Amino acid sequence: MSVSTVAADQSVCAPLPVLGRDVTVPLVTGGEVTYAALDYAASAPALQRVWDDVAAYAPYYGSVHRGAGYLSQLSTDLFENARRTVAEFLDCREGDQVIFTRSTTDSLNLLAAALPADCQVFVFETEHHAALLPWRNARVTCLDAPRSPREAVETLERALAGRSVSTEGGHGPALVCVTGASNVTGELWPVRELAAAAHAHGARIVLDAAQLAPHHPVSVAGLDVDWVAFSGHKLYAPFGSGVLAGRADWLRAAEPYLAGGGASRKVGRRDDGGVDVEWHDSAARHEAGSPNVIGAYAVASACKALTEAGFDTLVAREQYLIRAVREGLAGVPQVRFLSLFGDDAPRVGVLSFVVEGWNSSHFAAALSAEYGIGVRDGLFCAHPLVRTLLGSDPQSQGECGSPEAVPGEKSLNAIRVSFGAGTPDEHVERFVRAVRELVTDGAKWNYRTEDGRCVPDTSA
Repeated sequence: MSVSTVAADQSVCAPLPVLGRDVTVPLVTGGEVTYAALDYAASAPALQRVWDDVAAYAPYYGSVHRGAGYLSQLSTDLFENARRTVAEFLDCREGDQVIFTRSTTDSLNLLAAALPADCQVFVFETEHHAALLPWRNARVTCLDAPRSPREAVETLERALAGRSVSTEGGHGPALVCVTGASNVTGELWPVRELAAAAHAHGARIVLDAAQLAPHHPVSVAGLDVDWVAFSGHKLYAPFGSGVLAGRADWLRAAEPYLAGGGASRKVGRRDDGGVDVEWHDSAARHEAGSPNVIGAYAVASACKALTEAGFDTLVAREQYLIRAVREGLAGVPQVRFLSLFGDDAPRVGVLSFVVEGWNSSHFAAALSAEYGIGVRDGLFCAHPLVRTLLGSDPQSQGECGSPEAVPGEKSLNAIRVSFGAGTPDEHVERFVRAVRELVTDGAKWNYRTEDGRCVPDTSA
């Protein structure tokens, strides 16, 4: 199946315009080619719509929540309207808060700082480090990687049923953290079923939607999750903003994530020389300092653009592109795709694989230097999951080492290709052709390891 077949299908929309679609890059073999950005799972390019909205607003930028001037009032309205737009995009419930952060990582660390005392956190080893690592001050139970959606739910139910007793007796507060779509395999997780399991055992659940929100509609109410976190830079709005949205009670009860202006409602001196503070109980409680107005506006613009484009057509196009990659490489036995739930599991436009006889760092370097294709290699900030999927025995070492490997795992790494709403057909066609040619004919250039990365050897 070629991608040209995809374009002929009337149910599949054209790619959304994004920045960088006409950028050319040099090839080590000579000449230039239009860059094929196939690393959307790390950072997606900005939608042209988002860029245009930000550029139109930029001359009117002003301080937020503090100024009486026209630009300050305009910027404040824009910032709060962005909050409402995000709430609509996520189908938040009445009373839910939308807090603007820096990223998914920042959002989950904020929630970690707001956990009640003696909270127990349940997280699968399959999570991105942003969801795996923030819970350092809680009692953490790390669950084994499931091999089916049903097993994921059953594993969580068993863990919650057997959770430890709190220091005050009985079962204390508990939180489940789970991804909506894996950043390694792209597979969709059974979020609604996991939320039901969590609530049945008196636990709450936070959804890491960093990889889900750019590809599928996310309904806080429909999925019945307590919180959702995502990043602007994966949602075609790379302007330094993220979101934590959901239940307000734990957030209101917690100390502010950052102490400073904006988070405080009233501050006064005490007779003993100390300071008394009354904190806001709205989202502002955790948004101290001058907010990233442009970042919040960019996120809201992306939410509007994706909603207007229609997720049904966006998903349809992406599914055809996934099939084009998988079917285009089905006849290359050296290529093995990584999966937890099986090759037919529903997924977003994220695919990871290894190539027999190649170190993944070397293969990714050749795709870039010889074909102008940008993919990701390594362990994808999900080290436990990738090690589980690859097994304990590394591949043959190859010419170059992995940038993220530990001693004894120099070649234990994979290649990830990812795409989305802005991916042109030609980028996917070129990728499939390049993989076939590299497997059949080998690299046209010599490569070496430099600062832990595989790079073209230009010393000759």
